[in-house]
Amino acid sequence: MKIAISGKGGVGKTILASLLSRAFAQSGYSVLAIDADPDANLAATLGFPNADQITPISEMSSLIEERTGARPGQIASYFKLNPKVDDLPERYCQESNGIKLMVMGRIKRGGTGCYCPENALLQALITHLLLTRDEVVILDMEAGIEHLGRATAKAVDKLIVVVEPSRRSIETALRIKELAKDIGLQNIAIVGNKIRSQSDRESLTSSLPNFEFLGFIPYDQAIIDADLANLPLLDSSQQINNEVGNIYQALLSTIKQSTP
Repeated sequence: MKIAISGKGGVGKTILASLLSRAFAQSGYSVLAIDADPDANLAATLGFPNADQITPISEMSSLIEERTGARPGQIASYFKLNPKVDDLPERYCQESNGIKLMVMGRIKRGGTGCYCPENALLQALITHLLLTRDEVVILDMEAGIEHLGRATAKAVDKLIVVVEPSRRSIETALRIKELAKDIGLQNIAIVGNKIRSQSDRESLTSSLPNFEFLGFIPYDQAIIDADLANLPLLDSSQQINNEVGNIYQALLSTIKQSTP
């Protein structure tokens, strides 16, 4: 099972990715969580020790040069577009509480120098993780689908877009759907987050009428208080845990229904 999670910044992608990773792990699945959000917080949210000391793959200059033949940031006429990556999960995975974690780092865009070697390595690694790993893979992405291509889109069982009751968040969801359509990714669902009332739910469903909704996570000040106090987030709200449990069951159900 391969799940990608996207949405506007700050809507709660990482807390959902963390709670789903834990739900699968506690049910006996082998889980690989991938942090592909430039604002990398998945390790800390999952409670990994020394989370701030984990170096993203995109910043491992020696590794990138070794595998692609080009030094990051330097102009290179030739480099490997399909570098060897199959040994990297075992070498660079962190593991805690039954969950394996890889931190990808930022996909570099044009205008910031020659970053093609980093992109080549990241894309090859994401493709390997989604296409060949025999485990649950949960990909926490930025507000877009830059880490996915046509090949990897075929492997994604569900693209979850996290949406809060705001116009910009809804617009981001619609934009992500269009981007996903361009690469043939059809299995898209919404999770509403920070829901305070029935009117919030109705606002999202009426604004996104052609989407599947997996669930609605309530707003809970306890999450914010725990974050401000630097306390573990995953157990700070029972009502949020309960709803993510329902989303987990919905995922299992919808994916089983689509499996021949």
